[in-house]
Amino acid sequence: MHIKKDDKVIVLSGKDKGKTGSVVKAFPKENKVIVSGVHVVKAHTKARKSGEKGQIIDKTMPIHASNVRKVDSK
Repeated sequence: MHIKKDDKVIVLSGKDKGKTGSVVKAFPKENKVIVSGVHVVKAHTKARKSGEKGQIIDKTMPIHASNVRKVDSK
């Protein structure tokens, strides 16, 4: 895989096309990466303890490595 952790990348396709960010985590076996601020979804969590409320949290999901490209530092 051509993308590593802490690389600056730009998204080439999908709903976040044109956005840039740094790679937080890479999954070489699955050929996917997690880019900060890209492909953020809302996840609903259930209440774990009695009296606690459920929450809606923003979660960054992985995208395929072929949809990103390294950005030159120039």
